[in-house]
Amino acid sequence: MKTVNIHEAKTHLSRLVDAAARGEPFIIAKSGKPLVKVVMIEGHSPKRLGFLAGKGHVPDDFDTMAAEEIAVAFAGRETSPEANDRMPR
Repeated sequence: MKTVNIHEAKTHLSRLVDAAARGEPFIIAKSGKPLVKVVMIEGHSPKRLGFLAGKGHVPDDFDTMAAEEIAVAFAGRETSPEANDRMPR
């Protein structure tokens, strides 16, 4: 567990509190003697990435979907007659 002195804790309090809220507690010391322990409040779990993992599907051709329509819309060029037929008028 990380130990910081009071001066460092005052200087970096926001960063230290954010880390504690992510489940990384730390100790504040004075003259090298531990005084207090800062921990996340129970029941307040941090938001986590990936909470929807496995709930959806990304098609294999996701990176190329509608590439011709996008080229027409952004570059103003036609890449094929079929793309022109699919563009709204």
